[in-house]
Amino acid sequence: MAYEQLKLSNSAPILSWANHELKHEEIQMAKNVASLPFVFKHVALMPDVHLGKGALVGSVIATKEAIIPAAVGVDIGCGMCAIKTQFKGEQLEGKLKKIRQEIEAAIPTGFNENKDTEKSVTNWQGWRDFKGLHRGVQDLSGKAMKQLGSLGGGNHFIEVCVDTENQVWLMLHSGSRNIGNKLAQCHISTAKELAKMASNSLPDADLSYFVTGTSEFQAYWHDLQWAQDYARYNRDVMMARFKRIVEKHLAGGKATKPLLEVNCHHNYAEKEVHFGENVYVTRKGAVRAQEKDYGIIPGSMGAKSYIVKGKGNVHSFCSCSHGAGRLLSRSKAKRTYSLDDLIEQTKGIECRKDKGVLDEIPSAYKPIEQVMENQSDLVKVVATLKQVLCVKG
Repeated sequence: MAYEQLKLSNSAPILSWANHELKHEEIQMAKNVASLPFVFKHVALMPDVHLGKGALVGSVIATKEAIIPAAVGVDIGCGMCAIKTQFKGEQLEGKLKKIRQEIEAAIPTGFNENKDTEKSVTNWQGWRDFKGLHRGVQDLSGKAMKQLGSLGGGNHFIEVCVDTENQVWLMLHSGSRNIGNKLAQCHISTAKELAKMASNSLPDADLSYFVTGTSEFQAYWHDLQWAQDYARYNRDVMMARFKRIVEKHLAGGKATKPLLEVNCHHNYAEKEVHFGENVYVTRKGAVRAQEKDYGIIPGSMGAKSYIVKGKGNVHSFCSCSHGAGRLLSRSKAKRTYSLDDLIEQTKGIECRKDKGVLDEIPSAYKPIEQVMENQSDLVKVVATLKQVLCVKG
C-alpha cells in the first residue's frame, strides 16, 4: 500500500499508512503535531497508529532544532529483542510449562526487581554516567541497578516462537523500566514549565519542547541517550538469561550460537539524515527501517509476529510499525471480554490465563496481517513467527 496524504490547513502535510479511517481525535492529534513550526517536511503515521499522549502512538516526527519529550514518551527506549536459535519446534514438546515456570522465576515482571545483581549488571558502563543524570533520579541508582534485567508490566512480554521453517525463536519486549519513566517525567515537567514561562500558545501542553543550544535540551538529550542504552542493555541481560533456560532444556545446558540477533527500539529519538538534512527523528511506537535494518513487528498474544528487513522508504523517514496497535483500551478490553474468551483465544499457547492479563487478550489488538499488508512498501518479511509460549509482564 502507498500512503495517503492528509492536507490540513496551517500544518505540515501528514502522510498516513493507517489501516483504518482516522477518527476526529486522531486527526486532531496529528494536526497538533504537524502545526509546530519546527516539524520537518511532514509527519508520518504508521499502520498501527492510535491515540497517545500529545502525539499519536505510531507516528514518526522529524524536527529541526527542537525536540518534544512527551512525543518520545515515558517508556524511553522501549523496544524488542529476538534471536533465531539452532533448535527445531519438535524439541519443545512436553517442555513448555517447565520453561515458562523457569522464565517467571528468573526474570522479574510487573513492578518486581531482581533480588541479586549479577556481574553483567554491575559491570555495565552506563553506571559511570549516572551522576550526570537529572537530579530528580539521583536517589534511584539502587533501584535502577536492581531493575536492569527485569521485564516490567503492561504489554511487555517474553515469548518462545516457532517460524514457518519450524525454527525456534526467542523474543522479548521491554523498555527502560522505572528509571526511564522518572527521567522522562522530570524533563516533560521542565518543558511544560518553560512553555508556561514563555507563554507559548501550544495546541496541547504535552507538545512542550526544548530548543537546541539550550541547557535544557542538552540535559534531556544526554538523559534520553542514557535511558535508551539502559533499555537496550536491559533486553540483552534478559535475553541471556532466557537463552540459558532454553538451552538447559533443549541442549543439555550447552551454549549455542544464535543464527540471527535483532535488538531495536520503538520509542526513542535519534539524530539522522533525511532529504539531505540533519534532523532529530522521534519514533513514537515505530521502528527504524533503513535498508540494512532488521526489525520486529509482534502481533498480540496468540497471533503471528514478523521479523522484517527495511526497504528504506524515505517518505516514512525509513520507519515501519511496531506492532498490531490496540483496537480497545485496557479498561474497554476488560469490560468487553471474559476469562473464557481469553482461554479460547490463547488455545495451544503456554501462558497465563487469568484476569490479570485479560486486557492483553488478542481481540484487543488490530489484526496483524492487515497491518503488514499496509506497510508492504516499508518492509519485507524475513520470517513469520507463531507464539507457543508467552510470559506477560
